[in-house]
Amino acid sequence: MNAEYQDVIIIGAGLSGIGAACHLTKKCPNKSYAILEGRSSMGGTWDLFKYPGIRSDSDMYTLGYNFKPWTDPQSIADGPSILKYIKKTAEQFNVSSHIRYDHKATKIEWDSKAALWTIHIMENGESKIMTCNFLMTCTGYYNYEHGYTPEFKGRDSYKGQFIHPQHWPENLDYENKKVVVIGSGATAVTLVPELAKKAKLVTMLQRSPTYVTTLPKEDLFLVWMRKIMPDNWVYRFARTRNIGITIAFYNFCRAFPNAARSFMTKMVKKELPESFDMKHFTPKYAPWDERVCVVPDSDMFSVISDGKADIVTDGIDSLTENGIKLSSGESLDADIIVSATGLDIQIMGGIEVRVDGEEYDFSKKMIYRGILFQDLPNLGMIFGYTNASWTLKADLVSEYMCRMINHMDATGTQYAVPEDHESISRIPFMDMSSGYIQRALSKVPQQGEKLPWRLYQNYMKDMMMLRFGKLNDGILSFKSKSEEAAVDATEDKSKLAS
Repeated sequence: MNAEYQDVIIIGAGLSGIGAACHLTKKCPNKSYAILEGRSSMGGTWDLFKYPGIRSDSDMYTLGYNFKPWTDPQSIADGPSILKYIKKTAEQFNVSSHIRYDHKATKIEWDSKAALWTIHIMENGESKIMTCNFLMTCTGYYNYEHGYTPEFKGRDSYKGQFIHPQHWPENLDYENKKVVVIGSGATAVTLVPELAKKAKLVTMLQRSPTYVTTLPKEDLFLVWMRKIMPDNWVYRFARTRNIGITIAFYNFCRAFPNAARSFMTKMVKKELPESFDMKHFTPKYAPWDERVCVVPDSDMFSVISDGKADIVTDGIDSLTENGIKLSSGESLDADIIVSATGLDIQIMGGIEVRVDGEEYDFSKKMIYRGILFQDLPNLGMIFGYTNASWTLKADLVSEYMCRMINHMDATGTQYAVPEDHESISRIPFMDMSSGYIQRALSKVPQQGEKLPWRLYQNYMKDMMMLRFGKLNDGILSFKSKSEEAAVDATEDKSKLAS
């Protein structure tokens, strides 16, 4: 089977993959590359999810690329606008022609002697292979095939429609229906006010509350600035300002959790009727033990105040013919149940990985600078922030991988691999208590107790480390094919002599 070679292969044509391709085009113009996309269209999350009201839960001045200004008036943008932005970026940097749609990578194999990755691909039911020297994986962090849905007792007896947001039915009729949304995360907070526009009543059923904060969909100050300043200037100002605010707010929450809890609860209380029971917005955990959800323009608070939506904090005993029986013994009638219960975490899209013939187990390895994996050559993964906009980290990671590729060209080496020479202690990959993260800890890599194996979820630290830090730090080893061949030859001679 003939294999097409590209210098770099990017897996995934979503927000991260398109961004990585743009960085590669700008910083490594002499490198050939291809983007493998398992689906038939670009956009990743922003093309896959079709549920009503789909939007960002971060401001677009930081979720946007650092090289492509976001010029839409929306600060908290809807999904179609974000998808349009991704497609325009791909066109502007001539990325679209490099995408191979319906190319699902199933297995990748590294050969140290050849300094080569072999990618096994399924294209419309047929197998093929491609090869490359460097792999960028931009597959996101969840399973695109299905979301996470708990096993609900009595589900077979429920006569209404049961939906997971990841697989929203086209043209679903929920007008004048009773809808129960199970969950309290970003998806649930997005769905409730949107469904309430047509539904008879929308109930958000949560096992435990989530911290929420309200932000304007449009930043009026920036709208005014655009009238007198170029888009680039406004974008840079907004991006710098919002990064600073995000970092300060996160650090405040972690340093003074009680004060942060009190502040956020008071802000929510002002948005709701005096009689509203604040237990529904008073989590037991500390701020940022789980991600804080955004309520743009107070939309969810408005539909609660208007009686179009309500919140129930309780457990689920079982599903019944007409709805849900709660742990408290009470019942909720529901024509439609939406299980906004989270994602199924998946590293690198579930692709099988082998290194020199041996299976690679991510759960037994550490992640280096939040990008590379211990003992895994020439493969970088884009994984964004959990406490800030995803793309802030994605941009830095793409820039770092381009630095690595250019460094290898300059030094005549063919591959780089992080190695743990100290056997340092390990800690979980992410220190958040969200259910979808806790469920995945046994199958994701770990981090180390100190740099460069430690993740700090801090944009300023990462920027200094990834843009300006040393590449050859004694842990990231740069090697060449000739070195590997020489080692093998020596070992062969030793075996013959013995």
